[in-house]
Amino acid sequence: MHDHRKLGRELGLFDTDPLIGAGLPYWLPDGAAVRHALEEYIRDQERRAGYRHVYSPVLGKRELYEISGHWSHYSHDMFPPMDLGGEQVVLRPSLCPHHAVIYRSRLHSYRELPLRMAELGGMYRSELSGVLGGLTRVRAIQLNDAHIFCTLNQVAEEAQAALEMIRRAYQALGIRPTRYRLSLPGPGGKYVAAPELWQRSTALLTDVLDRSGLPYESAEGEAAFYGPKIDVQVTDGAGRESTLSTVQVDFHQPEQFDLHYIGADGAKHRPVMVHRSIIGSVERAVAHLIEAHGGAFPAWLAPTQLVALPVSDAEMHHAAEFLERCVAQGLRARIAGPEYGTLGARIRAARLVPYQAVIGPKEAADDRVALRLRDGQRLAARPAAEALTRISALIDAHRTDLWDAETRA
Repeated sequence: MHDHRKLGRELGLFDTDPLIGAGLPYWLPDGAAVRHALEEYIRDQERRAGYRHVYSPVLGKRELYEISGHWSHYSHDMFPPMDLGGEQVVLRPSLCPHHAVIYRSRLHSYRELPLRMAELGGMYRSELSGVLGGLTRVRAIQLNDAHIFCTLNQVAEEAQAALEMIRRAYQALGIRPTRYRLSLPGPGGKYVAAPELWQRSTALLTDVLDRSGLPYESAEGEAAFYGPKIDVQVTDGAGRESTLSTVQVDFHQPEQFDLHYIGADGAKHRPVMVHRSIIGSVERAVAHLIEAHGGAFPAWLAPTQLVALPVSDAEMHHAAEFLERCVAQGLRARIAGPEYGTLGARIRAARLVPYQAVIGPKEAADDRVALRLRDGQRLAARPAAEALTRISALIDAHRTDLWDAETRA
């Protein structure tokens, strides 16, 4: 069993300090490398799927959240307003109101839809001190969020495409969902009172799940205040379940912000807003990855992807040249020279690094490297350029295996 809080600190990925505050972790260089690789993967996948990226402020006027419904249904999880120049400004608890305003800032034709808007943006939740822990429950969150503005006829296809993006991401990350959950409203006043809209959105998501063939369970009381959602659940080493990814259908906020597009008939029509998050918060995603892999991340995510191991000081010059070539190809690499101990000790110290390139006298003379894989396998010495080409190809493809099975020789 791996605890990301303990392992994350031991591996130098993140830490906290009471001077900064509870629920406000900071990222150390190796953790920042993992986070950066994850964010770049998500941005690239979204770009390939037709999303346009935006940036929006982490602050908004209280009125913005009164319109969206967050103030009346979610204010207990929000930080108190700040008075600025006679206006009340709030740290945002969600990105969707900002994206609705961005959509509203321009006229849109039905020909533009679906319009897919994505952002890796910060948001803030006023979590109680007793529930804070590591990266899973924090007060400052970096959310992989997106909102698709589309016609009613496009909702099912967009939601299905989002589920497929989630499936591909989990495959690249080397993780598995525990279950899929259709999260529905429950009793109480924390949900928007619009029975007809709830019925429509629930029917749409139910149809998407049924068509996908994914097994799922329904759960009352787990919906967002504005609509039902598909939650992709994961489980940590201690058996605790949490939501990592979501797909939501929202008829409420398009009405609240009076969003529209011009249809083929020249009249105004109301779009539907599909909320979609592939990995949820970066913090929770990294916490789960630490626990799922025990720090031995897939090569494309690893803080250090390759370590060069010169056998003696005589090979240090060649190792330095090899390192330059690694960095030029975009690899996160470093040298562990004889000053760090025997070759065996250095190999053990680099046990979580996917690729270890041993450079002895013969390898240095022939510009070759003898690769050792993290799983313990040793490959025959090969030209350094060939080794780098193969490693780069596997990393660029976001593979979870370390070498092609048919070319392990």
